[in-house]
Amino acid sequence: MLILGIDPGTQILGYSLLDTDGPAPKIEAMDVLYLKKIPDFNLRIRKIFESTVRLIDSFHPDHLAIEAPFFGKNVQSMLKLGRAQGVAIAAAISRDLSITEYEPSVIKQHITGNGNASKQQVAAILQSILGFSQSPKYLDATDALAVAYTAHLQLSNPIADIQSQLKPSHKTHKSAKKQWSEFVSQNPDLVK
Repeated sequence: MLILGIDPGTQILGYSLLDTDGPAPKIEAMDVLYLKKIPDFNLRIRKIFESTVRLIDSFHPDHLAIEAPFFGKNVQSMLKLGRAQGVAIAAAISRDLSITEYEPSVIKQHITGNGNASKQQVAAILQSILGFSQSPKYLDATDALAVAYTAHLQLSNPIADIQSQLKPSHKTHKSAKKQWSEFVSQNPDLVK
């Protein structure tokens, strides 16, 4: 499977392509779309759509893994980020790709074991796992690779993903019964 990973942004959008065929995943591409020089926001969104379609048409990935916008204090920034994510998803839908969306903390947890890890920690772990020689100029590219790698882990072992949702966090002190109740209510399609 070839996975397109996207870390959406309206100023810098990270992308990666991870080939998961074979004994170990291999990076096919990893870079950023630099959008800061485009003054008009609508033109940036258009560029994101066109560039995502171009990536899909050039590499023919099977799946899009994209980072979900995180909730911040600046509502306008969050809305713009959501638009960037939306047009990337629309580009994938236009090419019939399957799509998964991951929260930033889930990605960090899968890569480093710590949902609060820094971008630098994520990049260092990925460099160790995937063996690329040097980190890219912008960590948005390694963030996109982290999204793709998380999708690889979950798509190759969906049972492990369900189990990871059931594990108690070191920060939470909820009872196992309460955790299970929350899991069941959030995932009724997984529990029969």
